[in-house]
Parts: sequence; structure tokens; C-alpha cells
Amino acid sequence: MTATSPFSTTLRERSRAAHSGSEHAGFMADLMRGQGTREDYVTLVAQHWFIYEALEAAAETFASDPVAAPFITPKLTRLPALEADLEYLLGPDWRQRISPVPTTGRYVARIREVQGARWAGGFVAHHYTRYLGDLSGGQFIGKIMSRQFELGTNGIGFYVFDEIADPTAFKDVYREQLDAAPWDAAEAERVIAEVLDAYQLNTDLFVDLAAAKAAAA
Repeated sequence: MTATSPFSTTLRERSRAAHSGSEHAGFMADLMRGQGTREDYVTLVAQHWFIYEALEAAAETFASDPVAAPFITPKLTRLPALEADLEYLLGPDWRQRISPVPTTGRYVARIREVQGARWAGGFVAHHYTRYLGDLSGGQFIGKIMSRQFELGTNGIGFYVFDEIADPTAFKDVYREQLDAAPWDAAEAERVIAEVLDAYQLNTDLFVDLAAAKAAAA
């Protein structure tokens, strides 16, 4: 990070390749190209539930933390939407019908490690990686899934942020908050490294899902 470069800009530049690699992982690419199935989509929603259950539990822990608290808002909360999506897609017994793939287990464990260590920067790294992605490419993904699987407005609530009228403006404010975070150079590097690890976990998740699908074929 240079003296003239805002942290949010450095973070975006340093994570660009990892972000792109995650987006173009085979399982997700197939879904986006119409080569995936409804079951593939449901499996993805289920993995998101495990991840966001951990992330939003961590948000409760960090709600009073002076560094993390500015990033936490109920406008971003995804767990109720995910549960409604799963009930629509799988039925009222959805909790008994889902399970995490190995990478999801590692992903959840890492979020809980950060939570247990009370590391605000690490929490923000995972918060940033998930929610800003949801507000960006996630909006496009939701529309594609709705069209491909004829879901209409059902089963895609995860991608709908009713309380955020202008996602671009929201993301701009979020990046300003990143720039205002009181991190020295060493801590900023730790946060960037955690963001890169989070993107890698997301990529590995898609690899896991593809492998599970192949094994079941």
C-alpha cells in the first residue's frame, strides 16, 4: 500500500486476480452458462447458508467493536433470505436435507477462528469479500438463476437487497469506511492476506461442488 493509494483501492487491485479466478471457477461458470442444473443451484444456496450463519454470528460478536461496527448493518443480513430460499427450494425439512462440503467446513471454521480471536480486521476481510460481491456480481447471478430455473422472485431472495436502494452508493460508502479504518501498514497487509484467503476458499468451494457432482453422476 502506497502513501497516495487509499486502502480500498489497494485492496481491490491486490485481490482482482483472486476475485476473477473465483468467479470463473468451473462449477459457477457452468451455472452461469446454463450448463448447471436446478439441483446445482440448490446445493450452492445450501453452502451459502452455512457460510452466512457463521458470518452473521460473528457480526453479533463484533457489533460493539469500534473497528468492525461501522461495516455491520441489518441491511446486509442474508440469513433470513437464505432460509426462505431453502424452504421454497427444498421444503420445510430443508435443514435435514443439506450438509456442508469440505471447503465449506473449512470456510466456516476460519470465520469462527477470526471470531474467537476477536480479530476485527479479519472479520472485515470476510465481510467485505462476501457482501460487496453480493452487491456486485451477485445481482447478475440472481437474475440468471431466476430465468434459467423459472423461479421468478422465489428462491433467489439471497440476491435481493430490499433495504439498499442504490448498491453503488452503498459500496462507495463502504470503501470510504475501509479507507478510514485505523490500520497500520502491517495490519493492512494482514487484512489483504485474509481477503485473498477468503477468495481462495470461495474458489475451492466451487471445485468441491464440481467434484461432488461428478462423483454423484
